[in-house]
Amino acid sequence: MARLFVENLTVMDFSYLDADRGVVGESWIVDIELTGELDDQGMVFDFGHVKKQIKQFVDAQADHRLLVPAAHPGCRTQMQGEQLRVEFELSSGGCIRHISPPDAVLLVPEATVEPASISRSLAEELKQTLPGNVHGVSLHFRTESIQGAYYHYTHGLQQHQGQCQRIAHGHRSRLEIQVDGHRNEELEARWMAQFEDVYIASEWHIVKTPVINGIEHTQMVYTAQQGDFEMTLPSDRVVIIPLVSTVENIAVYLAQQTAANLSGEVTVKAFEGPAKGAYGFAKGE
Repeated sequence: MARLFVENLTVMDFSYLDADRGVVGESWIVDIELTGELDDQGMVFDFGHVKKQIKQFVDAQADHRLLVPAAHPGCRTQMQGEQLRVEFELSSGGCIRHISPPDAVLLVPEATVEPASISRSLAEELKQTLPGNVHGVSLHFRTESIQGAYYHYTHGLQQHQGQCQRIAHGHRSRLEIQVDGHRNEELEARWMAQFEDVYIASEWHIVKTPVINGIEHTQMVYTAQQGDFEMTLPSDRVVIIPLVSTVENIAVYLAQQTAANLSGEVTVKAFEGPAKGAYGFAKGE
């Protein structure tokens, strides 16, 4: 029996619901192993097909989606016409409400979202799509090894032509800040604490600030190419910016906010998941 592996096949950028943390942006690096008999070419499965077919499968199933632990006792889901409504109770007494086309959500039949259960489920589904000589499929999810500051955030890009238009997808992202050319880890730590597990919202998407169970919430609504989207969550987990919440604008926002309290030149290197991102520059008075 032969065994094939591909590391760094793709990155799943998504968000998931957690009763303690709320909506959590995450980035999992995907590695895969295939076990099976050699075909007429002497291969278990052509590497070119692995990188195309299997990557497309993983991306379609979980990338840029909201993963919902449907078996959690505080979770309720309901179809409303062509929209899927999710209501999720938080341990703080607040709640998260998410309404979207069904394809923007992955319902996980567990009480929590865990890498092991997601990988098993996707591997079982994936195996059904592969040639008969492939007898075993293993998916491995891991996070980027980061020395220094990072944070989890969720956002949605209304005007995006791809899956980024979905209102609740996110990233686990590094953050580097320099002042006058020198790395400032103290500033990085402050922003990391402020931005941990937040939703970064464009101000014009906010329609209401309802009070639910005595807790102020923020409701966001927009219509994108894929359909209508709505998201409500506690206001203390929402960062509102006067910009489209792309990583380019997030980097600029962080640079400007940092420079407002300094006299030097600020450079922000904001990542969007592993190995990609944008720079922001600003100069203090």
